Amino acid sequence: MHLKTITCDDALADLKRFDTVIDVRSESEFAIDHLPGAVNCPVLTDAERSEIGTIYKQVSPFDARRAGAALVAANIARHLRHCFPERPRTWSPLVYCWRGGERSGSFAHVMARVGWRVQQLQGGYRAFRRIVVQTLETLPQRFDYRVLCGATGSGKSRLLGHLDRLGAQVLDLESLAAHRGSVLGGLPGCLQPSQKQFETRLWWALSRLDPGRTVFVESESRRIGACQLPSALLDAMRRSDCVRLDLPVPQRIRLLRDEYRHYERCPQQLCEQLDFLTTLHGQATVQRWKSMVTDGQWDALVTCLLQEHYDPVYLRSIRTNYRNAGQARHVLLDGADSADFERAACELVQGAA
Repeated sequence: MHLKTITCDDALADLKRFDTVIDVRSESEFAIDHLPGAVNCPVLTDAERSEIGTIYKQVSPFDARRAGAALVAANIARHLRHCFPERPRTWSPLVYCWRGGERSGSFAHVMARVGWRVQQLQGGYRAFRRIVVQTLETLPQRFDYRVLCGATGSGKSRLLGHLDRLGAQVLDLESLAAHRGSVLGGLPGCLQPSQKQFETRLWWALSRLDPGRTVFVESESRRIGACQLPSALLDAMRRSDCVRLDLPVPQRIRLLRDEYRHYERCPQQLCEQLDFLTTLHGQATVQRWKSMVTDGQWDALVTCLLQEHYDPVYLRSIRTNYRNAGQARHVLLDGADSADFERAACELVQGAA
């Protein structure tokens, strides 16, 4: 029986044709990055791969293959019983491993013998990764961006959410990176993706956008937490027209306290993050901020952080990196309520039509 394979270009042209995308690599390989929507069904776990590698080196390649075959067969059987117990004859999965070799071939062979319409991805994840990297060198430049600028706490992310709900095209980079972009920007209980996974998420988001329509995106620096933006995207954003949001300081404080409420519930974590600013502002200044944390002076703390750190950093960054910020369309928000952002979003959508 000849196993049916498909090139990565053809598979990615319409991933929806597959009922399930199955990554048979180990759990650690999968965690670093994987195809969009893939499920992980390792034919060899991390521990098993280490075990087989030891046998290969210390005993013989033959003994390693024999032991590995038994493990692969047992794992495939387990996945068929527990992950895909009642799939119909018409089920059409796509199976891949690192380079489209023995791991995915073994799994796909058994599935094909069952009678399912399985296809093995030629070149595996390695071919997919090559496409992502190459595409991100050119795809970001195909779009017309409107870059939302505004000082910290002016509501750029909230406005993006309202634009999205109104049907505008939005590229939410902070959501893709699982980080708000500053030293305090980590999301509670949420780890950032690896750089590879971030790039896959970005590639996938860009691939679904229409180049004929405006794309709204928030102004960002090169790094969002630990994730780095591709040069092609950053260059395209910095050449684009800007929209400047202005929100009164009391409303900015209210918004920031609302979005960073987790730090008020865990003051020690906030103090640990503030320590990262010691190099910029000195021990005395950081200690003053930490004293405000200890005393629960939240409004005063946010005011100081805006005046002494965030606003100066933002002004330097925006003047240096976004050449059109000086001619930006101005959006003045009277408040930080949902209705205020909804009105601003409606105006921007109408202006982009």
